Amino acid sequence: MTDIKAITPYERKAFYYETDQMGVIHHSNYIRWFEEARVDFLEKAGFSYKRMEDMGVMIPVLGASCEYKNAVRFSDTVIIVPKIQEFNGFKMTVTYRVIRKEDNLLMAVGETKHCFSNKEMRPIRTKKDYPEIFEVFNSVIGVDFY
Repeated sequence: MTDIKAITPYERKAFYYETDQMGVIHHSNYIRWFEEARVDFLEKAGFSYKRMEDMGVMIPVLGASCEYKNAVRFSDTVIIVPKIQEFNGFKMTVTYRVIRKEDNLLMAVGETKHCFSNKEMRPIRTKKDYPEIFEVFNSVIGVDFY
């Protein structure tokens, strides 16, 4: 069973190389940050991406979106809060909130959509084929960790 108390939001500092000509974090970096937060989330939930991939399970991204609310700038520290919004054992939607740590200001919201597949990119059903994985994701549906 997943130890919910062990799951904390992902925190990171914005780096200079991530800025654009306007001095703000380039929009493409948010999608990378979502991935970092998702990987961190699974590690804390007790079932790392590496472990899943070693079992032959992949979680490809089917779609990604981000809505920018305020500009993140170099050296800002942000908290990225992933939330498993939907999960049915085959597909999953993860939502994200990017919050500036200094003042709790919402900087961006986003979403990624995924499916579960084997290494040949054939769909799998985690409930039937990988009950351990199904249990981890199912136990955190809708849980807000911040």
